Amino acid sequence: MHTRNKKLAAAGVLLAVGLAVSSCASDAAPGAASETLVLVTHDSFTLSEGTLAQFTEETGIEVEVQALGDAGELVNKLVLTKNSPLGDVVFGIDNTFASRAVNEGVLADYASKDLTDAEAQYLLPAGSGLEQLTPIDNGDVCVNVDHEWFAEAGIDEPVTLDDLVKPEYADLFVVPAANSSSPGLAFLLATIAAFGEGEAGGDGWQGYWSKLVDNGVKIDAGWSDAYYVDFSGPSSEGDRPLVVSYASSPPFEVQEGDTEAPTGALLDTCFRQTEYAGVIAGTENTAGAEKLVDFLFSTTVQNDIPESMYVFPVNAAATLPEGWSEYAAIAENPFVVSPDDIDAGREAWLTEWAAIATP
Repeated sequence: MHTRNKKLAAAGVLLAVGLAVSSCASDAAPGAASETLVLVTHDSFTLSEGTLAQFTEETGIEVEVQALGDAGELVNKLVLTKNSPLGDVVFGIDNTFASRAVNEGVLADYASKDLTDAEAQYLLPAGSGLEQLTPIDNGDVCVNVDHEWFAEAGIDEPVTLDDLVKPEYADLFVVPAANSSSPGLAFLLATIAAFGEGEAGGDGWQGYWSKLVDNGVKIDAGWSDAYYVDFSGPSSEGDRPLVVSYASSPPFEVQEGDTEAPTGALLDTCFRQTEYAGVIAGTENTAGAEKLVDFLFSTTVQNDIPESMYVFPVNAAATLPEGWSEYAAIAENPFVVSPDDIDAGREAWLTEWAAIATP
């Protein structure tokens, strides 16, 4: 899940720099305390200034943040370095890559001791990471629409995935690439869940994507380019009024004094994405790493997540910012693909998708 504010992302970088006071190397025995924990994460991780400092105040342990790319790149790097771990705790493994991380053995057996039955809906199925990953946030990846553009153009807004391939929406849609962006992969999974297997040019998701390409869909490398460069929304610079983003994006397009969001999410196009944190196998500070996972699940962090990363907290005790209940919608029936099916099909799907998307 990608941060939706460039200034906040920059603030996250500054925060990481400020906290990076020492390396994670330690001569301590496994399970012993050390002065610094390394939190490895994706490039869109950010929290308000001072949030991680509270963990240091409570535990005496500094936190160094290391961003390793998008969710897929993050998992790949953890797998490649599992015999020489890059850090102590990971945040940002989502349900599209969770099974790979678990199956490759990069995680230690720990889920936050503070989880309750209220968060059970966010847990992965037993045997696929339940005992190794703690849910931290979630959001629906959906097509977002620029209401003002469609009103001015006098064109009815699309509603469903099927609508997006109709001639009236030609050259209006931009998506992040499925092979380089976690929201892009989530949208691909939504189409797989909606249309099933088939062949390019025929039925199934492959045929649907062929129709999208024929209808002029633009494919960008990442969410930031799609949303900030090509989308036509108020905070963007482009001319395409349809973009893959999040159901929680519209609240942050509401201008001061306005009573309506100028953009909206098409709730019949959504795939639900959950992000997790876990202890990295091989950490030299098991006890400290477990405390950091607990802290990420705590209301201190959970209350900060909506306005820092623009997604929903999962802790049932967390509170949402004013306006979220009015502008941030949740899909009643999001598309779902099981973690096991994602793990089994991901590489083949991405290969097929790339052949269709870049003919």
